[in-house]
Amino acid sequence: MFGWALMFLIVALIAAALGFGGVAGTAMSAAQIIFFVALVAFAISAVVGLMRGRSNV
Repeated sequence: MFGWALMFLIVALIAAALGFGGVAGTAMSAAQIIFFVALVAFAISAVVGLMRGRSNV
């Protein structure tokens, strides 16, 4: 997911440098949304991992 956010960020930066304001804004918004979704997924994963504990294999 972070890869997608990084890709949208790069698209937004290139579009902003070339003067495409609408495309840059849209790509930046998508990058922000994907980034925060990835952070929430990581936090949930970390909490579930801590609650399960380690197995004695």
